[in-house]
Amino acid sequence: MTVELTDRIEMAGEELTLDELFERLERMPVPDGYKVEIVEGSVHMSPQRRTHWKIIFNVAQQISQHTGSEDDIDSDVRIDFPGHLNGFAPDLTKVRSGAEADARGRLSPADLEFVLEVISRGTAANDYGPKLRVYAAAGVPVYLIADPYVGRCHVYTQPKDGAYRSELTVDFGEPLDLTHTVLGMTLATDRFPRER
Repeated sequence: MTVELTDRIEMAGEELTLDELFERLERMPVPDGYKVEIVEGSVHMSPQRRTHWKIIFNVAQQISQHTGSEDDIDSDVRIDFPGHLNGFAPDLTKVRSGAEADARGRLSPADLEFVLEVISRGTAANDYGPKLRVYAAAGVPVYLIADPYVGRCHVYTQPKDGAYRSELTVDFGEPLDLTHTVLGMTLATDRFPRER
């Protein structure tokens, strides 16, 4: 579900900041089980499905086992990204060791080594479009899209000049070789469920 706030903001004659937009959203009734993000000034609410959580949890477990720590893994935590009104809450992030939150308790995009987004039907265009561009512009070294509707993963690496220079696609069930990235591991996808 997308809520266009841009027209209302312009009609009011004021430009709201991300903090002001999120403060207003916190006062609105958001259904349980929905995640709220602001992508290029538009508010998006997407349901957190069981299939999505299983993929997120599986990836978190694998990273945690590889690094030996859960401390550097976040899920659904707001991070403000470059560009016009981009407040994302990625499905999963791997935070670089030693990163510290700012005075507001937020991390910087520069603190991220890895981002996972699991596709939802209503917001898939964001993950393959604006978020792909924004993560590249922010220099996120590894961006993984897991698409349970088609049973496929897309991993983007080597961000440079606002774009990823490398893309690898594998079907669910195939190992995802990330040994050449900052993660330094192979991610198993054989337990990623499909969405029907």
